[in-house]
Amino acid sequence: MLWSLSVPLHAGERLLGSWGVSQVEGAGGGGLTPWATITGSGSSNQVGAVVYATQASTQDGYRLRVAGAAVGVHDRVELSMARWSFKLSDDVVPGKALEMTVLGAKLKVLGDAVYDQDSWRPQLSVGLQYKMADDVAALRGLGLPIHADEDVDLYASATKLWLGAAAGYNVLGNVTMRWTRANQFGLLGFGGNAESGRRLHLEGSLGLMLRDDLVVGGEWRSKPDNLRVPGFEEDAAWDLFVAWFPSRHLNVTAAWLNLGNIATLKDQRGLYLSGQLAF
Repeated sequence: MLWSLSVPLHAGERLLGSWGVSQVEGAGGGGLTPWATITGSGSSNQVGAVVYATQASTQDGYRLRVAGAAVGVHDRVELSMARWSFKLSDDVVPGKALEMTVLGAKLKVLGDAVYDQDSWRPQLSVGLQYKMADDVAALRGLGLPIHADEDVDLYASATKLWLGAAAGYNVLGNVTMRWTRANQFGLLGFGGNAESGRRLHLEGSLGLMLRDDLVVGGEWRSKPDNLRVPGFEEDAAWDLFVAWFPSRHLNVTAAWLNLGNIATLKDQRGLYLSGQLAF
């Protein structure tokens, strides 16, 4: 996720890890939240791409599996897709999984998170994520007052790298504002009886580079609470992560993840593991 300007460059290549990891909805950035950076190892005159797989599980039996891919064009435009499968706890609905598809696009608007060291200005990007949940009709049949089974999240991200800012270590910060009405990221559809429209929600990441190829940090993401149904209250999500870039083409990220309340089971937390191949 973070990287050192001392890493040697070849013509047309970006610095190691400057494209971030793969966010669960497919965008380049952190695991929970998009960054303003563009995915893939291609520079301003190249096309880069990533493929990734992610799995997370909680102590009460929820399990998320995500597979996806993304393309970065000239370090300016990003296109992504992700497919989710979320196995419900046997204490909720035995043997049932919720499915969702996410299509994303991101545009770099201004700035450079790495090279604009003489300016306070961060790199700024805007993006959208079009989400299609597969199982909303069945959820409505269970009595959940869900308004829609597909919708678009809109977001803006600001990302900045500070060289040597923490006892000589590089620090990266990101803030994302998301305009959304997604219930549990969209797995439970969009909108509800408590709130039917989109509202702004804050997301953030902070990382510390321990070596050229190793980063530790944390993320936080607020979420809507649209369903006024007992047991379906929604909490913010957060994680503590370690990301390792053993080469330009491989990243492995592990995290301790807390998703809060999910469908009557509170304080759902557990392990997150994601692998990414970059080109």
